[in-house]
Amino acid sequence: MTGIVGHALGLHLHQPPGNLLRLSAENPFAAEQIIRCYERLPRYVGDYADVAAVHVAFSGVLLEQLRDPAVIDRYRHWVDIPHLLHRYAQMHAIELVGTGYFHPIFPWISVSDWRDQIDAGYAIISETFGRAPRGFWPPEMAFTMEMIPLLVRAGFDYVIVDGDHLRPYDGVEDGLRPYRGCYNGVCIDLVPRDRVFSNAQQGGQDPEWLTQALETRRLASPRPHESRLMCSWCGGENGGWFRQLNEHAGFFGVFFAPYMERVRAGVSPIRTVHLSDYLFNAPPLTQATVQSTSTWMCLRAGQLPSCCVDDPNQQQIINRIADLSQRYAALMSAHPVDWRYDSSPRAQLRRLLLQAQTSCYIHKDGLLRSEQLQSLLAAVTAQLAALERV
Repeated sequence: MTGIVGHALGLHLHQPPGNLLRLSAENPFAAEQIIRCYERLPRYVGDYADVAAVHVAFSGVLLEQLRDPAVIDRYRHWVDIPHLLHRYAQMHAIELVGTGYFHPIFPWISVSDWRDQIDAGYAIISETFGRAPRGFWPPEMAFTMEMIPLLVRAGFDYVIVDGDHLRPYDGVEDGLRPYRGCYNGVCIDLVPRDRVFSNAQQGGQDPEWLTQALETRRLASPRPHESRLMCSWCGGENGGWFRQLNEHAGFFGVFFAPYMERVRAGVSPIRTVHLSDYLFNAPPLTQATVQSTSTWMCLRAGQLPSCCVDDPNQQQIINRIADLSQRYAALMSAHPVDWRYDSSPRAQLRRLLLQAQTSCYIHKDGLLRSEQLQSLLAAVTAQLAALERV
């Protein structure tokens, strides 16, 4: 490789509401696997803080659980969670990234709920770590350009998008560069996530393969001698590769540590970079749009998110939540509430409605949690009806 390639390596972390307490009671082995994923990440990054640059996206509902005294107490024999969160806060080799608070699939929920999910996700990271997130990770890679004004308003500088659904205005398909995306005159930087490298990161890879595969990709790209940026992103606590308790046989032992050793020794043509730094030094010059089809649950390019809903029960749930959101908006639009800290009935209703939008409840796998969702929706319906009668 004749030039250095910047590698934006990202991991997103999320657990559905109440899951950490539930797992600790029902499946302690899985609970230990997950909490050690969170502990292992800053430890390995800290070992290579001189050369490492990693992005971590926390969902708000996960941070809410990690800050819960009951969770802290239940997991203390494995990990000191307050100390763990302090390590993330102090470790500037980790760039913090925001996402929707309850990890919703944005194109599937009411637009009137977008702002609460985005703003609260930004706020809880700022509060927990003492520094604001710079970028935004769309849950399940479900993104639409209409989200841009709200993301910018909240304070985000860039958003990760599915590279397969990105369409440059200059017509040159190039997944190794960032872009500028605008909607109604409001603009944000778009960083394409590479599916091939992200899938390898999720399932298992080694540094030599990454170097060779990225060199092949660079040489085949339209601008092989210009600044190159590759973004790989995946879940940081999903699958045996990350949950491996024998960490020397998992992501950090097999891939990350040897990768950083090569970078430290000066023999790697790849450098991990923070997107905030990269985009500041090499701002995107080309505008692009992202098809509103962007979601990794729709593997065929050009397929609408709604086309992924092939289960009548799933579509019924999406429609029911949308109807409840419309009823809430009609009733409460003139009475905004601080649902994170307010204990009033209206605030509790708002929280339940937003919580019901958690992707884990709505996508296919979420149907396994149908009892939890049905209980939530029943509570929202009852409380809405009570307020409508007033």
